[in-house]
Amino acid sequence: MKITVLGYQSPAPGPGGAGPGYLLETDKGAILLDCGSAVYSRLMQYLPIEKLTAVIMSHYHHDHVCDIPILQYGVMMATIQKKMDTVFPIYGPTQPAEWAERMKYEKYTDLIPFNADSELEIAGVKVTFLRTDHSVECYAMKITDGIHTIVYGADSGPETIWGSFVNDCDLFICEGTFTTPLAPSANLGHLTAREAAQLAAQSNAKQLLITHLSPDIARKEYESDAAAHYHGLWSLAEIGKVIAW
Repeated sequence: MKITVLGYQSPAPGPGGAGPGYLLETDKGAILLDCGSAVYSRLMQYLPIEKLTAVIMSHYHHDHVCDIPILQYGVMMATIQKKMDTVFPIYGPTQPAEWAERMKYEKYTDLIPFNADSELEIAGVKVTFLRTDHSVECYAMKITDGIHTIVYGADSGPETIWGSFVNDCDLFICEGTFTTPLAPSANLGHLTAREAAQLAAQSNAKQLLITHLSPDIARKEYESDAAAHYHGLWSLAEIGKVIAW
């Protein structure tokens, strides 16, 4: 498995940046995890749309979903040019219903719904889900090829009940939207970089990638917030970063 960071910024990207999106490649296909601002153009640097197996959406907040209409146009053009001949699958939650419906586009893309009990087999990997603490229906994903395991935490607040979902994974992609000094007093369904590091340590994750970073907060502030709380291999997300086995 190989995962490439196409974008990681939230709630809006900075200059030259991109919203959340991660390209997972296996020897049997390729999956896009979320599709935020500028993610489609970043995707095109790695493979054409007709080589993408599926998209899996964690949830439908703007910063994660806003390039889906552009991806749908890409599928449409590839179909017109006879590079694709099947309906392209977008896996996602059923709520909010009006956003779920937007995953369907004419004869080109269709929504395949999932929930916390679902288990998907796509591109040679198994994907299972965990509902997170967030303001809309949102799911973390556990992805395994039977040898290595990636957990993508999506948007996950401090009241997420992780159980053993993250335990001993090879890579934990965890949001750290805020630093501790800048964290709001109300629960907005997001973690700090420190909380991401603490969760990775508690779960014995072998590697941590902290993502969902604001371009308005200096990277050194994120680094100092997390550094003392996880002693494994870790880094902040950056566009083009690749982790592979």
